[in-house]
Amino acid sequence: QVQLVESGGGLVQPGGSLRLSCVGSGSISNLYTMGWYRQAPGKQRELVASITSGGSTNYADSVKGRFTISRDNAKNKVALQMNSLKPEDTAAYYCNARRPRFGDRPQDSWGQGTQVTAPS
Repeated sequence: QVQLVESGGGLVQPGGSLRLSCVGSGSISNLYTMGWYRQAPGKQRELVASITSGGSTNYADSVKGRFTISRDNAKNKVALQMNSLKPEDTAAYYCNARRPRFGDRPQDSWGQGTQVTAPS
């Protein structure tokens, strides 16, 4: 079992910053790719950023240059630094851990979500 707990969401004015944190526990490995997804009401969940065990990162085009994902493998922690927030960033943000399974489909674990609001 993998448990993921997010924190750091809140209300911030456009142009402001927030830092999200996700801490993993249970049967989690630092070999997992970690990521942040977000979902606004009435919209599909989308990838915001991800980071592999080796530190390779991937970002949605909409957040490139504004968001930075990082991880601390010793603490089973992944963070998302969000700068220059826009109203379009308003969503529930979810931490994701992807377990690689050779010869099988990867397995995803999810946190409960934390709300980020940048009102227009």
